[in-house]
Amino acid sequence: MTDSKTQTALGRDLMARLDEAARHSRPGPGVTRLFCSDEHRKVLELIADWMRQAGLTPELDASGNLVGRNARAMAGEKTLILGSHQDTVAEGGKYDGMLGIALPLQALQALKEVGIELPYGVEAVAFGDEEGTRFQSTLIGSRALAGTFDPVSLEARDADGVTLGEALKAFGGNPEAIPQLARKPEAVFGFVEVHIEQGPVLEQRDQAVGVVTALTGIERHRICVRGKAGHAGTTPMPGRRDALVGAAEMVVAADRILNATPDFVGVVGKLEVRPNAVNVIPAEVNFTLELRSPDTTVREQGRREILDSCQRLAQARGLELSSEPTYQAEAVACAEWLIETLEGACEECGEPAERMFSGAGHDGLAMHDLTDIGMLFVRCKDGLSHHPDEAISIEDADRATRVLMRFLTNLGSKARSRS
Repeated sequence: MTDSKTQTALGRDLMARLDEAARHSRPGPGVTRLFCSDEHRKVLELIADWMRQAGLTPELDASGNLVGRNARAMAGEKTLILGSHQDTVAEGGKYDGMLGIALPLQALQALKEVGIELPYGVEAVAFGDEEGTRFQSTLIGSRALAGTFDPVSLEARDADGVTLGEALKAFGGNPEAIPQLARKPEAVFGFVEVHIEQGPVLEQRDQAVGVVTALTGIERHRICVRGKAGHAGTTPMPGRRDALVGAAEMVVAADRILNATPDFVGVVGKLEVRPNAVNVIPAEVNFTLELRSPDTTVREQGRREILDSCQRLAQARGLELSSEPTYQAEAVACAEWLIETLEGACEECGEPAERMFSGAGHDGLAMHDLTDIGMLFVRCKDGLSHHPDEAISIEDADRATRVLMRFLTNLGSKARSRS
């Protein structure tokens, strides 16, 4: 594994597979591959071939996932699930999601080729939908496996008016059979996902991989600031009740609190100004506030501090303030035994791998309801994701594949102890 001629062979092969998968995209910049689309159908043909080369038997399930199982999994032995999502955002990158499908299959094939048989069941899953780009309904496939799929999601419609249920049927799925996909917790001992970091931390550390401790909790709020409109030329500056000036101070205050609080990130991503006229003092501003942290206490305390600061700023300018929560998902922790096993694999491969949390949601958010989860991050250039310029290196692809191979082989004894 250390021969200079073969040191990056796995990485080159993996990158070639990722390049091939990226060709299954709508025309335009980057990669656009939506759930139950023609591009989805074509890329599954490719992934099914990868699964067969890795010694797995592929099958399209009722929810649009492609699932590959080894012989032990098909025989009902306790199973490790590996995987990620095939879908992308509009004009996204090659690696978000697809890396977590291609890399495990590359690792399993490499183990098979050197005669290593894993002593436990393996399922590799290409989840159909995680991004929610087409139907705005995320984690469809992973929720199906976890047994938490909401049938109401089948009524969601895309931009052309096609429902999720209709699209699934046309794709070869079976909406009525989705509840039967739920795995039994006692039949699964873990879920592990490999994913690009989608952030700059690994690049700053100069490390190829990182071991994830938790997937972030997320909450979103809609905040309304009300002032009083007036003529911009005739109303004196003192005493104005300018909703936009107040909202601007609130955005800055939120940014200050976020920067001062460890493990806490957030953004004001959208503002709406009324009447939005060039010569009228803004009467009302609505803005969104999204907050994320892997620590629920940090997120809740930070939210209170931000909203209290907004209230004080509103009062100082004679403004009215109201806020409404619009979304919340709690953080989920990765299992310590999987974290330690991934760390051990990194160490044995000579890869420094400090612990870190994920600031994005992943299929693990749903799979956590079924089983223990673990996650390995891979460095990406400039921390960039959801963008055509998303990139990883051949060397990092190779190093991450070797880490996962070592993880899978080391997992044998732990899998037996958890059966």
